[in-house]
Amino acid sequence: MMAKTTTRYVCSNCGRSFASYLGRCPNCGAWNTIEEEVVAAPAAAKQAAPRHTSDGHQIRPQRLDQVEIQKETRIGSGLGELNRVLGGGIVPGSLILIGGDPGIGKSTLLLQVSGTLAHEGSKVLYVSGEESASQIKMRAGRLGVGKSGMYLYPETDMPSITQAIDDMHPDYVVIDSVQTMNVPEMSSAVGSVAQIREVTAELMRIAKSNTITIFIVGHVTKEGAIAGPKILEHMVDTVLYFEGDMHHTYRMLRSVKNRFGSTNEIGIFEMHESGLKEVANPSELFLDERLAGATGSAVVVSMEGTRPILVEIQALMTPTQYGNAKRTSSGIDHNKVSLIIAVLEKRANLMLQNQDAYLKATGGVRLDEPAIDLAVAMALASSYRDKEISPTDCFVGEIGLTGEVRRVNHIEDRIKEAAKLGFKRIFVPKNNLQGWTSRDKIEVIGVTSIAEALQRVFA
Repeated sequence: MMAKTTTRYVCSNCGRSFASYLGRCPNCGAWNTIEEEVVAAPAAAKQAAPRHTSDGHQIRPQRLDQVEIQKETRIGSGLGELNRVLGGGIVPGSLILIGGDPGIGKSTLLLQVSGTLAHEGSKVLYVSGEESASQIKMRAGRLGVGKSGMYLYPETDMPSITQAIDDMHPDYVVIDSVQTMNVPEMSSAVGSVAQIREVTAELMRIAKSNTITIFIVGHVTKEGAIAGPKILEHMVDTVLYFEGDMHHTYRMLRSVKNRFGSTNEIGIFEMHESGLKEVANPSELFLDERLAGATGSAVVVSMEGTRPILVEIQALMTPTQYGNAKRTSSGIDHNKVSLIIAVLEKRANLMLQNQDAYLKATGGVRLDEPAIDLAVAMALASSYRDKEISPTDCFVGEIGLTGEVRRVNHIEDRIKEAAKLGFKRIFVPKNNLQGWTSRDKIEVIGVTSIAEALQRVFA
């Protein structure tokens, strides 16, 4: 007797299913993301393997007051920047998703890490659904890991991959990429919502029941989100985004979810012919091309996770040629720019409504924390007044709608980073200095309003 099949329609963006086709998903609002999916009747359920602890004992229910707190084991990946983003190293049995644009370096990063781990004695299985073993071998030779003892397996069939993992018992598995893997029992096309969901669920079962660390490569959509249903990111332990401009050599690895560490950590790499090289001091990278005597330039000490980074913010103000002034920004939120310009007009008496404003965070970095407000305002005022800001000044502070400069977090770390790079003065919110004095060789100036900051900088 043949199994009964039904048809449903699933949104490839959010994973919500519907009984009929719709042009726009009512759940997430995306257009043209509803796909037809054939669902077979459920077969006899297989009993899932029980989860085990890292020392091999089967996990059983425990009373909360009897649970012993154990520190997660951390294993170095061979790349200090990757260890930082992961929260100190790789946690055994974790499921790690790495997304990024095509050609940005995801496979290169994982091939380097796999080679390092295999060279140190770990058993690594690299599963590729996009390249042959010979192609991976050639790239591994260029990256200097061609003689490592990792295992290559060019395969897309999930039952075959599961069998290979059961036979080998590896310590690490790399799946490149999840959108190419196929579960034969599912009648949906490869890369569909159902296939990705089923593949990820199987990989999660393998990782947790066998304490195997699995890295998954995920493609991204044109909007920059990882392709497939959002549940993909909910299922894994860690989500990393590999970002960068294809026209530059610098790459940023950003953590957006991490069950074993802090989020919004970043690691900086530079792409070379021989692979990815770590950038130990990214602040120098973002500041090394500052033009002496230029107006419209201000430096901010931004926090990315637990790391302070100094970034140059550039602004250009020009008289508008049209009825409405234009606001353009790169690396800075457009709404934040409009808000700060409005505050400068109302609270600092700068006539900016007939000025086009162009802002950029240099180095391809994206800044979105409130502490960059003061530096953005100073860059705009510098360009408008055509007055240079001292190259040894930097700024930290959030600006309110009444023109006040509000306190920010991690002020001590920000000041230490600025002092380490040779800055002479740093402007910070005055409320951050209550009961605290800096021991670094840098003058710390507390300001309470945007008007006071402009007066102190351009006096």
